Amino acid sequence: MNINSNIEKPIFIQIAEQLEDSIFIGIYSEGTKIPSTNEISALLNINPHTVLKGMNLLVDEKIIYKKRGLGMFVKEGAVEKIRQKRQGQFYEHFIASLIEEANKLDMTKEEIISMIERGYENECNSN
Repeated sequence: MNINSNIEKPIFIQIAEQLEDSIFIGIYSEGTKIPSTNEISALLNINPHTVLKGMNLLVDEKIIYKKRGLGMFVKEGAVEKIRQKRQGQFYEHFIASLIEEANKLDMTKEEIISMIERGYENECNSN
């Protein structure tokens, strides 16, 4: 986990995103404990309240939960919740703008699909 102070994104959001990504890729599996606010703040040399603010974003999204006196844990179903959230973000950030630009270029749905398929083929052949 690391913080990039050279970008405009607040530190607590960077922390939430990195914890969410760690859960999504399986570093912290559902039902397991995640590092404490003090552990993360010591690791990153930042204020524990900033870490807690980031963690609370994930609590609000029902991705992690607090066990009084024990710490924060990954909630069952968190990975699927993150997947759905990211798919929505993927649509908003990429698909909607792709369609908007395709409309400006007078491209048909078939032309867009053909380009996407070509991109997949090129990516598969390069790996």
